Amino acid sequence: MAAFSFQTLQNKFDQLRSNKVFELLVIGVIIVSALIIGVKTFEVPDWFNSALNILDWAITLFFLTEITIRFIGEPRKRDFFKNGWNLFDTLVVTLSLIPIGHQDMALIARLVRVFRVLRMVSIIPELRTLINSLLKALPQLGYVLLMMFVIFYIYAAVGTTLFGAINPTLWGDIAISLLTLFRVMTFEDWTDVMYETMAVHGWSWMYYLSFICLTAFAFLNMVIGIVVNVIENENKAEEAKLHEGEPTLIDIHAELKALRAEIKTLKQ
Repeated sequence: MAAFSFQTLQNKFDQLRSNKVFELLVIGVIIVSALIIGVKTFEVPDWFNSALNILDWAITLFFLTEITIRFIGEPRKRDFFKNGWNLFDTLVVTLSLIPIGHQDMALIARLVRVFRVLRMVSIIPELRTLINSLLKALPQLGYVLLMMFVIFYIYAAVGTTLFGAINPTLWGDIAISLLTLFRVMTFEDWTDVMYETMAVHGWSWMYYLSFICLTAFAFLNMVIGIVVNVIENENKAEEAKLHEGEPTLIDIHAELKALRAEIKTLKQ
């Protein structure tokens, strides 16, 4: 009888956790939790701050209840921890419940709940497709980023050797030169850096223009192209799943041809 009652409870929780209204309620509470963190950064009256603390604990209890419902509603409990979002939520709720004596550490633990806003990815299909596309593009992006780092390193070594004496603040060592080159690539007052070195080495404009052409124009466009290509493939895969099982024009023509043959046979 107890097993039957637990099975009934599990089925009800399984239906509840897959209910869209329940998902929207969870997302609403997540947004309210994030807003509370933002409100606490302002100067508010003591009574209002106390009310926010009570609401904060109520939201924490709601999160704990939600995790419990999802765990009990899972037919196979091991599968619950195979989902990355479930692990993330469990970690966030656990950090919110751990009693920490230091006030700053307790605030950091509560701040972790802000990241639960990412749960909206599991509800909005477009966001889910975007995240999947980015993850699938990482292997291809890795080689492009590796090549970009090689270019950065070579130019940083050259820049430190040639321009280190001109401005040690920007070209003092290879690490600082890498930061300076990142500034040049993002076009953040890069002309000021160039004119400073051109006052000593008039040809140094070739150094900057060649670096910008390789990084800002070539490699960044390659990164964008890879991401766009993967997103298009993901969209095509989603459309194929939606239309899976539907007859194509070739199938329809084949069926019509077979029907004509059967009709012809019946007439004979």
